[in-house]
Amino acid sequence: MLKSGSYNVLLLSVSILLLAIGIFVINSAGKQAFNNRYDPLPQTIHAITLADKYDFAGEEIPIQNPDVRERLEREMLVNTYHHSNTILNLKLGMRYFPVFEKIFAEQGIPDDMKYLAVAESSLRNVSSPANAKGIWQFKDETARDYDLEVSNYVDERNNLEKSTLAACQYLKKQKELFGSWALAAAAYNMGPAGLQKAMTDQKESNYYDLNVSDETNRYVFRIVAIKEIMKNPEKFGFYIGKNEMYPPMTGFKTIEIDSTINNLADFAHQQNMTYRQLKVYNPWMIKTELPNPKHRIYNIKVVQ
Repeated sequence: MLKSGSYNVLLLSVSILLLAIGIFVINSAGKQAFNNRYDPLPQTIHAITLADKYDFAGEEIPIQNPDVRERLEREMLVNTYHHSNTILNLKLGMRYFPVFEKIFAEQGIPDDMKYLAVAESSLRNVSSPANAKGIWQFKDETARDYDLEVSNYVDERNNLEKSTLAACQYLKKQKELFGSWALAAAAYNMGPAGLQKAMTDQKESNYYDLNVSDETNRYVFRIVAIKEIMKNPEKFGFYIGKNEMYPPMTGFKTIEIDSTINNLADFAHQQNMTYRQLKVYNPWMIKTELPNPKHRIYNIKVVQ
């Protein structure tokens, strides 16, 4: 006959054993339910098979060069598997590409240059650590050189149409200077002075033969990779319906203002819109007021 102390120890041991068995059964059932619901391999990762021929702005890329091929493959892989960013680029492309294409056609700029804006900013009015701003990422001094106003109250680097026109003018100038669109894009990234020095020091005249910073070494390849994915998204595993894209901004009209606006919130309400709507349509207005002592004409988008 067991003493009470021994009996209690035995009872505790049995209880622990039963609890362990119960936990095992529950975990096994839960694991089976999970496996029934989810594939144990939620995704399969594949390398990118490159084509035999690529071009940038109508200029053939020397893909037979192993170094060139590997640099392009790197950017294809990075952008293919950067899922969220690539999906957002595809969605925003529907909104902004028509604006770019119209201005490019008028200015004689290759269509491929719209992907440069994706590489620069992912089609958003962002600011870089180097204080470049807007979809086209102009620094303030360069912006002013191309007739974009940058002041305490106005930053036209955030004006979609004006900044796109300035980008066209900049790219055309670099193309005339360096002779190819690939080098024009490189100059856009690193600046024409730095590019010219690298070409002179290295005695090279072709972008693909230059050894510059890692960022610029990758730059044109990144644009080409973005182009290939955005032109053929399903080929790279991106399935987005047209109804899921971000539509072009509509429902506004443009009015001319040549006087000071003391309070943008009051102005917005007078135009039957919210302050937020006014800022979304006109992100170049960066404060809560718009002083205009020189009576400059501003084109402001307001709701129809």
